Amino acid sequence: MIPTRYGPREQSVAVDIREVARRSGVSMATVSRALNGRPDVSAATRSRIEEIARRLGYAPNQQARALVRRRSDMVGLIWDTSYVETKGRSPFLSDMLVGLKMALADTGYHLMLLSPQAADHGVNAFVQAAMQHGLDGVVLMGVDADLPALAALINSGRPCVGLDLPVQGSRASYVSSDNVAGAGTAVRHLHGLGHRRIATILGPQSMMAASDRLAGYQAVMGELGLDVPDGYLQEGDFFRESGYTSMQALLALKKPPTAVFAAGDEMAVGAMQAAIDAGLEIARDISIVGYDDIELASIVRPSLTTVSQDYLAIGAAAVTLLTQIIDGELDTPQPVHVPGQLLVRDSAGPVRAAQRRARKASAL
Repeated sequence: MIPTRYGPREQSVAVDIREVARRSGVSMATVSRALNGRPDVSAATRSRIEEIARRLGYAPNQQARALVRRRSDMVGLIWDTSYVETKGRSPFLSDMLVGLKMALADTGYHLMLLSPQAADHGVNAFVQAAMQHGLDGVVLMGVDADLPALAALINSGRPCVGLDLPVQGSRASYVSSDNVAGAGTAVRHLHGLGHRRIATILGPQSMMAASDRLAGYQAVMGELGLDVPDGYLQEGDFFRESGYTSMQALLALKKPPTAVFAAGDEMAVGAMQAAIDAGLEIARDISIVGYDDIELASIVRPSLTTVSQDYLAIGAAAVTLLTQIIDGELDTPQPVHVPGQLLVRDSAGPVRAAQRRARKASAL
């Protein structure tokens, strides 16, 4: 007779598959097949076994399951934080990590944060980390695209997906926001407000997101027939201080812009601070649009018009792509570009007053 209740003593004692089989009145092999989702177990038997396993607090041995299934159900995350460590907090990367973890929660895969240092362990650093932990796949964030260790991982055949990192191979690809289109949307929005002198503050061009956003800016400026004078491309680093100094340089030009597209929200906030310190009113005297929609974008005053990245969608797309590669569903994995969305807030306004004030600022 199968008991319907189990006392505290039974629940607190670790149980193995033998106990589940004894309570269920079936063999250990049947328990294994039922808990691993095999089709050769009746629905009634599976339901009874799962209920008893749940009440007993039984958890299958993960290492044993991995040996049988040749899967670890583990995905590794290689996240190079060296850039963040030298500059400070990087909000958009943190948000992307949240999106990835939320998407993985629905798949049965666990996420392991790895810390291999290519500088210390050489060309095989990433491959060795993946092999050591028997990972089914690897997600990469913030890694230098030119690292030999990255090329070795791609060539190893281990399934991997880059986030805003252009990896490509027979079992590798990447997911990113559609940065080219998003930047173009920002420029079109400013053009629609009457702006013709539109500058940009760039992110580091070694990073795919930054170079794509520059490409989007340049493409739409060309389509609209707008000039990009000397000084209108200011080099930033995605952090606030570079936005501040870039805006100072733009306002010092003989013909300063009436609007600025910053390739990252932190730089946009820094640009706003510089403009305010110069005596300008945001949106009335100069318009600013950012990219990413970090939390700060809606908190600053005036609130920042920006192109949002859908981090949950990016995380879900990365997980879907990685699991398809792991399962051998894709002959040639292709990149996935997730659309962004323009969020119109208060930092961009019509051009008329801005032109007058820009001339005044240049005369100071």
